[in-house]
Amino acid sequence: MKIINKIVNKVAQKRLLQIENFKENPYEVQRNLLYNLVEKAQNTVFGKEHRFAKILSDFNIRSFQDNIPFRNYTKIKPYIDRVRNGEDNILWHTPIKWFAVSSGTTSDKSKFIPVSKEALEENHFRGGKDIIAVYSGQYEDAKLVKSKSLVIGGSRQISTFNNELYYGDLSAVIIENLPIWSHLLRTPSKDIALLPEWEEKLEKMAEQTINENVTSITGVPSWTLVLLKRILEKTESRNISEVWPDFELFIHGGVSFAPYRNVFEKILPAKTRYLETYNASEGFFALQDDLSRDDLLLMLDIGIFYEFIPAEQIFSENPDVFTVKDVETDVNYAMLITTNSGLWRYVIGDTVRFTSLKPHKIKITGRIRHFINAFGEELIIENAEKALKETSEKTHAQIWEFTAAPIYISDKATGAHEWLIEFTKFPADLSEFTKILDEELKKVNSDYAAKRYMDLTLRMPVIHVAKDGLFYEWLKQKGKLGGQNKVPRLANNRIYIDELLDMNSKK
Repeated sequence: MKIINKIVNKVAQKRLLQIENFKENPYEVQRNLLYNLVEKAQNTVFGKEHRFAKILSDFNIRSFQDNIPFRNYTKIKPYIDRVRNGEDNILWHTPIKWFAVSSGTTSDKSKFIPVSKEALEENHFRGGKDIIAVYSGQYEDAKLVKSKSLVIGGSRQISTFNNELYYGDLSAVIIENLPIWSHLLRTPSKDIALLPEWEEKLEKMAEQTINENVTSITGVPSWTLVLLKRILEKTESRNISEVWPDFELFIHGGVSFAPYRNVFEKILPAKTRYLETYNASEGFFALQDDLSRDDLLLMLDIGIFYEFIPAEQIFSENPDVFTVKDVETDVNYAMLITTNSGLWRYVIGDTVRFTSLKPHKIKITGRIRHFINAFGEELIIENAEKALKETSEKTHAQIWEFTAAPIYISDKATGAHEWLIEFTKFPADLSEFTKILDEELKKVNSDYAAKRYMDLTLRMPVIHVAKDGLFYEWLKQKGKLGGQNKVPRLANNRIYIDELLDMNSKK
């Protein structure tokens, strides 16, 4: 362990110098990175179709942009399907053996994101190392590489398309491919981390980690909270400091941490530090390099080229597109990524706002469209409308308007989705309507189904009946009648629904 610590510390010091380089030379680093990506993929099917060789002959970013339209998952899916069917050299020049699965915004239940060996080494693994380097560089008392880190992983399955192709959620893909030495620094054991049955995994994680000297946790807040509460129950403790006296850091991401902070501060040691990361199935993008600030450092040299479109232009025919050289602070941008797994000018669906340009720091501001993602469920409008349609047909109900928002996890109850629905024809039984809606949401969204499992993170939806004309009156009060004004059907905060519920309670 001491030898590993020395190696890790030496690598961390070198890495900090590299980070300083891209802070000082952001555009040059990004331009060189893009050139290398195009050069490596020039003989792929995608590269030939989009004239990569010509782009390289007189390389500039504008030529790259002119030859490659940006695209969402639906448009890149035909290429990914070929890769999933076992074809090589389609999007990327090295064989793709792994896919990270996440819920999609298309008719597919899930998206299959290719993960190359380069993406694992140069992006996902490096992102983890960068967390250690940046954090340890700030705090001399850091013990991350002296004890164990608790990593809450996912499940893994073998692809039905080819016995040599694998897929799972991103955490599972990473854990399965980690170098052997890294397992000495993490817990639980690999076999437990990859158990597909969450309830069984929860118990085994709790049992195994109780007796470890855990100094940090990496995980999505909602799942982490469920595990920590179980550990406190099993040990009859009031605070995690009674279980792990040296605990110092919670590394979180995936959903907004704000609703959870108060609960975590009650059960984690007072000395605990909180570090946010921004990563997705498509890549590791940013991390909180200064814990006194709430913005994130955009990582510019780890295999991803970034472009930014003003959010209000994302659906325009010819939107403005900016690189890190041209972006401005306090503008809401939709983010495009080009990656070393073969995602070319891919619309990831997130929106960000720059808080600083030297270095480039961002805040995640949401998704391109309305959504609920308070617990990692990524519920989108398409999911909600499809589920409501099926539910209405099965219960012979008719809906005029609706909105939904999260009920956040508290120290007394798990979370839920709260719906306010204005019916033109009421269901015979609102309780039955609620149960069917819950089942339909599970069918169209695998992440929602996972969070609903055993009520561990999400309990049954809460549905309120809106009085006639409620939404019309609400829009009228805001001067939003007519035109393109619409009720925000999903929101990841409670601003709209609390206003509407307050109006609904008054005569």
